[in-house]
Amino acid sequence: MTGLVAQSEPVIPDFGEASDCVQENRLFCPEWVRDNWGEVLQPALLQHVKLTVIAVVVGFAIAFVAALLTRRLRFFERPFDLVSALLYTIPSLALFQLLVPITGLTVTTVEVALVSYTLLILFRNIVTGLRSVPPDVLEAARGMGMSSFQILRRVELPLALPAIMAGVRVATVSTIALATVAAFVIPQGLGRPIFLALRQFFNTELIVTAALAVGLALVADGLLVLAQRALTPWTRAGGA
Repeated sequence: MTGLVAQSEPVIPDFGEASDCVQENRLFCPEWVRDNWGEVLQPALLQHVKLTVIAVVVGFAIAFVAALLTRRLRFFERPFDLVSALLYTIPSLALFQLLVPITGLTVTTVEVALVSYTLLILFRNIVTGLRSVPPDVLEAARGMGMSSFQILRRVELPLALPAIMAGVRVATVSTIALATVAAFVIPQGLGRPIFLALRQFFNTELIVTAALAVGLALVADGLLVLAQRALTPWTRAGGA
C-alpha cells in the first residue's frame, strides 16, 4: 500500500512560484486547474476511464458466460453466486492487500479487484433478464423451428436487455467510485490527485478531481441510458 507514497511527487512542489490563490489555499483556484489540466488532471481522467472500461468489459464477459452456463446447468448458479457475493463483501483495501503479494503493485492487482466487484451485479442481472422472458414466447420460437442459439440471440437477449443494461449501469458507476481507491496500489486514475490533495490539504485539487469523478459517473450512466434506448426501440413504442 506504499505505491502512492513511493511513486508520487507533490503536484505543486514550490508554492512560492504559485499564484496568491494557490499560496493561500483558497477554496477554488481556476488558474491552477488551467495550468495543471494537461499534465495532471487529463491524464488521471483518461487513466480512470481505462481502468473502468477494462474492469466492466472483463467482468461482463465472465458474468455472461456464467449466466449462459446457468441457463444450461442450473446447479452452476448457486456456487458462482456465492463466490461472487463473497468477493463483493470484501472491503476494497483488504482485497488489494490480499492481491498485492500475488500480483504486486501493478495494474493487474487493481483490475482483478475491480472485476471481482462487478461479477455479482452483472451475473444476477443477466440471469434475471434471461429468466424474465415469457415461456409462451420461447415456446412460439421453438414452434417456428428456431435453434437454441437463434432463440438466445433473437428472442432472449433482446427481451433481457433492459435488465442487463441496468446491471451494466450499476456496475459501471460503482467501478468508477472504487477505481479511486486504486491509487493506494498504482499512481493512476483520479484517486492519485485526490490522495495527494488530501496529503497536502490543497482544496482546489481535491474539489476538481472529486468533481471529475462524479461527472464521469454521471456521463457514463447517461451514455449507457442512451445506448439502452437505442438498442431497445420497442420499449419506447410500447410506452407511447
